[in-house]
Parts: sequence; C-alpha cells; structure tokens
Amino acid sequence: MKRIFFTIIALLAINNIVFSQDIITKKSGEDIQTKVLEISHSEVKYKLYSNQEGPTYTLLKSDILMVRYENGTKDIFDEVKESNPISTSTSTSSAEDMRMKGQIDSKLNYKGRRSGAGWTSAITILTSPVLGVIPAAVFSSIEPSEKNLNFPDAELMKNYDYNQAYVKEAHKAKKKKVWISYAGSSATWLLLLFLL
Repeated sequence: MKRIFFTIIALLAINNIVFSQDIITKKSGEDIQTKVLEISHSEVKYKLYSNQEGPTYTLLKSDILMVRYENGTKDIFDEVKESNPISTSTSTSSAEDMRMKGQIDSKLNYKGRRSGAGWTSAITILTSPVLGVIPAAVFSSIEPSEKNLNFPDAELMKNYDYNQAYVKEAHKAKKKKVWISYAGSSATWLLLLFLL
C-alpha cells in the first residue's frame, strides 16, 4: 500500500515539474520555456525557466505570437484587427498573412485528440520504453486526419497557404503530444520497475 501511495505522489510531483512553466511562442515558431514576470504595452519581461535566478530578458510584443501560462490560459498577440476579419471570397491578404492565421488557428483549435498518445503510453507502460518507441515513432510520423483537425472555417481551409500552415502546425503539436506521452510513460515504467 505504501508503494502505491509513494508512486502516486511521485507521479504527481513529476507532472508538476514537467508542466509548471510559461511558454512563449515567437512568430518564428520558436518556443521558449520561461517564467513571465511582466507584460507591458509593448514588451514582455521574463526569466528562463531553466535559470530563474539568472538575468531578466525582454521581448517585443511584435515578435511574440502567443504566451501559454502554467495555468493553461493563453495570450495571443495578433496584429490582425478583430474588427476587420479576413474574407476568403475577396481576399487581399498575402500568403504570409494566411500562413500566420493558419498557425494561430491551429494552436487554438487543434486539440490532438486521437493522436496515438494514449496507445503509445499504454504500450510503453505495459511492455517497456524500448518497445514503446515503435508506436511513438509511427504515430508521430502520421499527419492528423482531416476529421481530427477541428478547423474553425471550411472556407479558410480551401486557401492553400492557410491549409498547409494549419496542418503543419497541427502535425507539430501531434508529434509533441506523442513524444511527451512516451517520455512520461517511460518515466512511469522506470519508476514502477524501481518500486516493484
């Protein structure tokens, strides 16, 4: 009974360590694991999550796509004005604008359901991390199916640039979800092996 209790406590502690940081996504696509300190009118001040005693860094809001906080909330810094939505029938926006919108919409709408993360986790825990890498590699190499993309507007998906950016960003999120699942399951398997 004590082993089960300590296993649950250890898993909860690992979960808090893995998921308790803010993530700044730059417009270049780079993710930075941080602890956000302050958001002003034109910039964001933060410390690197891996070195919270280190220097304070500053990024301009114009270079940031989104900030995901440790509690799950998001701030999106989009320069597109909400009062002037993009019309697909009379689109005057450039291909780059459509790609940017596709990336943003994908991050907001694609949830990664049926990504294979559950199967990867189950196989890894029931067999071993050595065998668990096989489904992780297979599931992460397959693009999400169209029915799982959860795109907000069928008309926008007809735009080639928007579609490609949306699918690419969703595939990136799927890969991340599968490999995080594999890593967590491998840690759980090793912990169970150690405790039992």
